[in-house]
Amino acid sequence: MTAENLVLFKAIGAKMDYLNQRQRVIAQNISNSDTPGYRPQDLVKADFSSVLKEISRPGAGAAATPASVQLSLTQSGHISEEGQVQKAQEKKQKDTYEVAPAGNAVIIEEQLINSNQTVLDYNLMVNLMQKNMGLIKTALGRGQQ
Repeated sequence: MTAENLVLFKAIGAKMDYLNQRQRVIAQNISNSDTPGYRPQDLVKADFSSVLKEISRPGAGAAATPASVQLSLTQSGHISEEGQVQKAQEKKQKDTYEVAPAGNAVIIEEQLINSNQTVLDYNLMVNLMQKNMGLIKTALGRGQQ
């Protein structure tokens, strides 16, 4: 068994893939900041709170364990059971605070904030991966001595 087979590492990897794709979209927004009529885009955020609430509701019993949750591919942007990331769907940003005379709605400061938040989230995932690898190494007796 390798670390890639563990559900935790698959989830962290999927989140890192999402953040990588989001950073690309933000970079496209910034690079098109002078393009007439260009509207900034962003990826649709994944929301797993409803699944977690369903699993952790009182009285759910053994039938609602995390292992019993089945993935359903209802849209092309969903991640398959094998962890394959499909083509991300982009969404248009709703909040346009200013539009240039040429019709461009990219606000550089807003895109930089989004980019910085994406970098922070990515670094968090890297740290989580490193900490969990350290825990596994310690459990196997290969930790730092």
